[in-house]
Amino acid sequence: MSLRFLTAGETHGPQLTTIIEGLPSNLELDFEALNFQLHRRQKGYGRGRRMQIEKDTAQILGGVRHGYTTGAPVALVVQNNDWKHWQNIMNVEPIEGNDEAKRRMHRPRPGHADLNGGLKYNLKDLRNVLERSSARETTVRVAVGAIARQFLAQFGVKVAGQVIRIGEIEAPPHNLSIDELIERTEASSVRVVDEETEKKMEAYIDLIKKEGDSIGGIVECIIEGLPVGLGSHVQYDRKLDGRIAQGVMSINAFKGVEVGIGFEAGELRGSQVHDEIMYSEERGYYRATNRLGGFEGGMTNGMPIVVRGVMKPIPTLYKPLQSVDIDTKEAFTAQVERSDACAVPAASVVMEHVVTWEVAKAFLEKFGGDSMEEIHANYQNYLKQLENY
Repeated sequence: MSLRFLTAGETHGPQLTTIIEGLPSNLELDFEALNFQLHRRQKGYGRGRRMQIEKDTAQILGGVRHGYTTGAPVALVVQNNDWKHWQNIMNVEPIEGNDEAKRRMHRPRPGHADLNGGLKYNLKDLRNVLERSSARETTVRVAVGAIARQFLAQFGVKVAGQVIRIGEIEAPPHNLSIDELIERTEASSVRVVDEETEKKMEAYIDLIKKEGDSIGGIVECIIEGLPVGLGSHVQYDRKLDGRIAQGVMSINAFKGVEVGIGFEAGELRGSQVHDEIMYSEERGYYRATNRLGGFEGGMTNGMPIVVRGVMKPIPTLYKPLQSVDIDTKEAFTAQVERSDACAVPAASVVMEHVVTWEVAKAFLEKFGGDSMEEIHANYQNYLKQLENY
């Protein structure tokens, strides 16, 4: 069985929609936990006014009955509260009026999809590009990942995320357990584990916002409790770390990804990079360290998955950059849409769920079945195989 999903909807449209195909039957869904993950995405120091307007809640319209999946495609929507202010502008029906009434956009913003999308699709109103390319679409991607998270939790898998850096401010390393990490970051406005770093990051974001600028950063996702052997070495597109990297790079504004120590491996000797193999009766085979972030040969090795992604500063600035009007071809300063000074804490939540989705896909490919009962049986048989190896 293969998991897949599609999303539809615009940032100022009536709703965001997704259809998930491939979920097994008899997966019990916790709707409160699902909406909690959507709420996490809306939090974070530096977010703009849009997050005060929206109160994201997932509504499931198909594929679930009496709290359990049926094996049919799951249809899920999240309403846009801001739609009421945009009904005429974003109406699917033709409307009478000039460009001002339609809120036509003709000045592309540097760093956005505006100009590229307009040229590619021959659209003279760049709003038709920006409405879909907006990071608002990540709302339903978090919802999709939240369902995948609940699926993996049935097998003892835990997911956490944290902010490693915002601009010039880097969080110090720590050795917290995944449960402690979840608890501490959830209490932090910037998803770090210590208050001193939190205060420094808040002050830094305030300074950036005051200057009319924006700032990016680095976020990390950790997944514990996975067995050896998710993914495969036999074909390029079956390597799970590669699939995760593609998923992370598909998140709006992400410009880089690394697994484990990542780019640092280019500075070190082999003896300082590779994880030595150990064995004990209690643990079986394991690694003495986890520099490779839970992967060898495109497959999980039983150690925690550790993935980092870098998010560029949001390109919508309140001190706009230079651009060119597509009507007159004259130079202008780029138009300003409502934006955040820093969305790195929210990006951490988004990346958690993107990575979780890819892991859930690989898990279901390995232990596939049409029902949760069948998958549990396949999983237990595999654990016995590993134990007897």
